[in-house]
Amino acid sequence: MPRVFVIVLSATTALGATAVPTAVAAPTRGTAPGICSQAYLPLPDPACQPGAINPDVTQETIGSTICVAGWTRTVRPPVAYTNALKARQIAEYGYSDTNPANYEEDHLIPLELGGAPRDPRNLWPEPRYDAGGGTAADKDEVENALRKKVCAGLTPLAAARTIMAVDWRRGRSAAASRRGPAAPR
Repeated sequence: MPRVFVIVLSATTALGATAVPTAVAAPTRGTAPGICSQAYLPLPDPACQPGAINPDVTQETIGSTICVAGWTRTVRPPVAYTNALKARQIAEYGYSDTNPANYEEDHLIPLELGGAPRDPRNLWPEPRYDAGGGTAADKDEVENALRKKVCAGLTPLAAARTIMAVDWRRGRSAAASRRGPAAPR
């Protein structure tokens, strides 16, 4: 079984310093309803999902991993695994809407940036609806823009991971710059 490391980050690392992934023990949580807080939405509860990285993806290996078209398909967990985890985590978050179709079982640190594929500390039921500052689709745009910047050598991998782990909304400028300037009105 591959080793997985959990990223522990501080607010200062989100502001520009290079994050250094640190291995920590997984939180000890059961499956009781409401054990994870919705107060952080549109982000996960950091006590439940602090994020975790795939140790095979480093700044030195991006050319043979995340920067290769289709690479994420080689590590993406099966739907049977993520659907079962999503159902359990919807209960853990105490969501009143329990329809699994309204959530994306999402990687906090995306596979596109070397997030751990199967670690529950890196997967959470992200609402597809606006949950206080963004949707799953908004986060996907930021993930893709940051991966392009990492692969182009414009952003270090650790910095992109930090943005995603701390608050992906801070990466919106990367997504906006990828789209180019707004059309004149």
